[in-house]
Amino acid sequence: MNDREAKIRLQGLLVEHADLKDSIDALSEKRNPDQLQLMRLKRKKLQLKDRIEHLRDMLNPDIIA
Repeated sequence: MNDREAKIRLQGLLVEHADLKDSIDALSEKRNPDQLQLMRLKRKKLQLKDRIEHLRDMLNPDIIA
């Protein structure tokens, strides 16, 4: 994956992450939220965060000179 593709993928993951956050917030505001669904959404959000960080590290590696 080149830098351009990585940046496009990163942008898509950031949008998906924000959408999941909104979904989690909306579900949490319900009177009796489905805890299993809430847990699955949170797990998916964490997985996305890991993928986002991986792409960011690819694009901006820490180089210790």
